[in-house]
Amino acid sequence: MQVEKRVKELVEEKIADRPELFLVDIKMLPNNKLIIHVDGDEGINIQDCAAISRHVGFHLEEENVLEKAYNLEVSSPGIGEPLKLKRQYDKNIGREVSVKVEGGEVKEGKLLNVTESGITIEAKVKEKGKKAELVEANIDFNNITETKVLISFK
Repeated sequence: MQVEKRVKELVEEKIADRPELFLVDIKMLPNNKLIIHVDGDEGINIQDCAAISRHVGFHLEEENVLEKAYNLEVSSPGIGEPLKLKRQYDKNIGREVSVKVEGGEVKEGKLLNVTESGITIEAKVKEKGKKAELVEANIDFNNITETKVLISFK
């Protein structure tokens, strides 16, 4: 869709001088809500989100990109949002993740490493009658259908 393409250009233009920030996703919902998810290697603050929102909103209005009224929301991806980019995996090394792979199997463990082709997690494997063991599992990005960071309240 043309709207998403223009919004992507506007966001990238606004963060061009901020190499630590990156665009994750743009969604135009049927209810005319435009959602932009931006993140940073060290997170992103509310001022950055507001500046991106002002920049995108101003240009969308100026260029009359959207004919109907719309809501614009700029934020970092929520805690429950799946990881979409390798860069998001990189910033979550050391955290516990839940990885759903082709076929529906779910593997949980600490994210140890990220390469161009996949990830390595340290998973607890418990066989009946034995003590749980920590086992490294390599998972190809091609086999991952969804990865979420697990939040611990311990």
